[in-house]
Amino acid sequence: MTALFDPTNTGMQVWLMLALAAVLLLNLWAIIGVFRSDASVGVKALWAIGISLFPIVGLVAWLLLGPRPGRGRSLR
Repeated sequence: MTALFDPTNTGMQVWLMLALAAVLLLNLWAIIGVFRSDASVGVKALWAIGISLFPIVGLVAWLLLGPRPGRGRSLR
């Protein structure tokens, strides 16, 4: 029986690399979205730092609460 994170399991390595690439691309998309928003510079910086430090949690938080273009100036 093979372990889930067996280093010789190349199928698992491929899926892991695809998942990491997807998270990286989604975080990049979120950070670009933050900087395209109408929020203040400080809010943009905090969102970008949060998304960078906490990739999955930051991405979910941005999707739910983050600044969007055209929403005006808000803390969201």
